[in-house]
Order: sequence, then C-alpha cells, then structure tokens
Amino acid sequence: MENSNFKRKPLKEARFVMTNKIPKISSQATIDEIKKEILNKTQEFETLNYIYVVDNEKLVGILSIKDIFALPKKTKIRDCMKKELVTARPRTSQERVALLALKNSLKAIPVVNAENYFLGIVPSDTILNILYNENIEDALRFAGVNPFLEPAKNIIKAPAILHFKKRFPWLFLGLMGGIIAAFLVGFFENLLEKKLILAAFIPLIVYIADAVGVQTQTLYIRSIVLEQKFSLRKYIFRETFVGLALASALGGIAALVSFFWQKSILIGFILGSSIFATILIAMTIALILPWFFLKIKIDPAIASGPFATIVRDILSLLIYLMIAQTLLFLFPV
Repeated sequence: MENSNFKRKPLKEARFVMTNKIPKISSQATIDEIKKEILNKTQEFETLNYIYVVDNEKLVGILSIKDIFALPKKTKIRDCMKKELVTARPRTSQERVALLALKNSLKAIPVVNAENYFLGIVPSDTILNILYNENIEDALRFAGVNPFLEPAKNIIKAPAILHFKKRFPWLFLGLMGGIIAAFLVGFFENLLEKKLILAAFIPLIVYIADAVGVQTQTLYIRSIVLEQKFSLRKYIFRETFVGLALASALGGIAALVSFFWQKSILIGFILGSSIFATILIAMTIALILPWFFLKIKIDPAIASGPFATIVRDILSLLIYLMIAQTLLFLFPV
C-alpha cells in the first residue's frame, strides 16, 4: 500500500497558502501611527515587507517598510500609498501567484475576492517555496514522471515500487509510440531502400519537431500563467507569424544544404518542404494540447511531457515520408 505522503498532489490555490498576520492600516492614518502600530504588534506579524492600506475591509493601497521610515511623521497614508496593485484571487493557482511576484518584482502578493475585500497575502517565503517545488515538478514532468505530493522531499524518500509506478505509465506510452513509429518507417521500407539518404535525415526531422514544440509549449504555458488578461487570439496570430518565419528560414537552409550535399533539387525540396510542414504541425500541437488540458481541468504543463513528444515524433515522420513518397512518385529519378 502507498504511503499517505505520496498520494495525488491536491491543487494548491492562493487561499490555502496565504496569511492574514500582516500590518494593516486605514488610508486616513499617518506615517507616525503606522510606525506605532508596527512597534506595538511586531510579534503578531508573520511578515513585514509591506503595509496594506485597508478601508471598509477593502484593499485600497500598499506601502513598503522602506517608505514608512523615509517619509515625514505627519504624512497621510492616502497621500503616499501605491494605488496600482498586483493582486490574486483566492482560487488563483499558487504557481501563478509566484510568477506574478517574479514578474512584478514583489516580495508578497495580496489576495482579494471579486469585490476587492482583502483576505490576506502570500508571503515571500511561501513564494520561494512554491517556485522551488514547481521547478522540480516541471523537471519531473518533462522527464515523464508523475507528480509527487511534495516532490522536493518525497522523490528522495520514496520506495522503489513508488518510483516504478510514477515513471512506468509515461515510459510505457513512449514505448508504444516508438513501436508505432517503427511500424511507420517499416511501411515506407521500399522508399527508404531506393533513396537511402532519406533515412539519414529522419533524426533531423524528429529533432526539429521536438525542439520547436518544446519551445512553443513552454512559452505558451508561461504566457497563460503570467498574463492576467491573456488573449488567445492575439497569441495565435503572433505565433502564426513566428511559425511561418521559422519554417521558411529553417526549411530553406535545410533545402540548400541538402541540395549542395546531394546535388539533387528533388532531395533538397523534399527536406525543405518536410521541415516547413513539420514546424507548423509541431507548433499547432504545442498550442492545441495545453488548451485541451486546460479545458478538461488538468495542469497544461503535462502536455510538455512525453505525450506531446510522441505525437510530434509520429506526425513529423508521417509528414516527411509521405512528402518524400509523393514527390518521388511524381518526379521519379
């Protein structure tokens, strides 16, 4: 039986990792009053990076400790507080909270509800811990390891049987994908026997598909997490332009190199057009899979693991071999 420490990791949201043991003050107060508040209640506070300005239980501003000790005592809080705030909602994922802190160079992120009622903050030590654990989790996902409850600790202490259970499913899927790819190559055996040079380019086709796919997925997922007003339409428009530019540039270079190497316009065109199509397909998969996982309420980062790699590898091989077979049939040499 599995140890209870290694059960499926629950979804962590801001409401579960925040604290309300923090200094709060009214916007009508003065700098002198907030100084006295801090001195009198220092032991009650879990963190002292910022002073949160709250009126009628709603967050209206923020001040850093450095500002408090640099301003005149009689200064009203409302006259010096920062009103442009970066906040999270109670159900915001902890990863998004941490990335918001990084993006905006903040030591803590306030948590407010839909009506802007102040609930608490996610403090700096919690943010660092989130980033540390999420980094380990992302690395495990890319390697095809199912998530541990607390990856930083439990991956070290986990027994061998648990490691097997965590790693086997994706590796089995990879094995099946490899077998499908082998059958696919075998189906085009006659083509490869006639033009052996085509087999030499298979690793290049697969590598390009994986490299472009991983780049696109990583940037896409991070954009979803970081951007509070993420526009899928604008992102796809931009990525379409980037994809066409990359496909044209890399496909053109590959075509020229293979032409001068093999002295064959046809081989150059096969390789160039295959890389062009492969890059566009790889980028499409990289955008569709995370979107699909989001729709079914699964962490989209899982699409960056072996599953996406298998899909890309099989489709890139299929595209390459079908283009080669079609062009060699139309223009026999």
